[in-house]
Amino acid sequence: MKVQIKNLDGSAAAGEIELNDAVFGLEPRADILHRVVTWQLENRRGIARGARERSDVARTGKKFGRQKGGGTARHGDRKAPIFIGGGKAMGPRVREFNISLNKKIRALGLKMALSSKAQNLVVVDSLELADAKTKALAATFAQAGLNGKVLVIDGEQVNEGFARAANNLVGVNVLPAMGANVYDILKHDTLVLTRAAVEKLEARFNG
Repeated sequence: MKVQIKNLDGSAAAGEIELNDAVFGLEPRADILHRVVTWQLENRRGIARGARERSDVARTGKKFGRQKGGGTARHGDRKAPIFIGGGKAMGPRVREFNISLNKKIRALGLKMALSSKAQNLVVVDSLELADAKTKALAATFAQAGLNGKVLVIDGEQVNEGFARAANNLVGVNVLPAMGANVYDILKHDTLVLTRAAVEKLEARFNG
């Protein structure tokens, strides 16, 4: 699949780029994408610090009062949750969310996510800006018709000036090619790739 390379302002640049159909031309499958997104979100979940419950507290288990005549309840030990220093009643427990997913499924999911954005895919030569300012970049995006949520993926590293200018633009996110993932690609309306990003992504799967 051939795509015309553009400038950031939407004007056509010199040349075209051939996109690998094995990466950008697959038919997306909802079940594969769902599995990969679920895997990503599960692995992002934080783990609560477990509280010490009644069985975890090191306090005496000896009956500390008389059964009758003391004027108080008939407690058996100091581990009860109602006492200071006692165990926590129904406290948070440690839960592990590190689910596993086959590498082939993860790779296939990323290919399908890239393929799903083929109709809204923009390939630019580079992210070099003459004026690395947020206002100037917003005007450039408006001129190019890039509205809504836009994900920009660069090569080995994101262009520093572009990243700084895009930092305050609502709905615009920037990632290096190594950080490309299914969840971020699917939740944006438009995908913008640099020539270096295309090369990195295709090499990632061919390697």
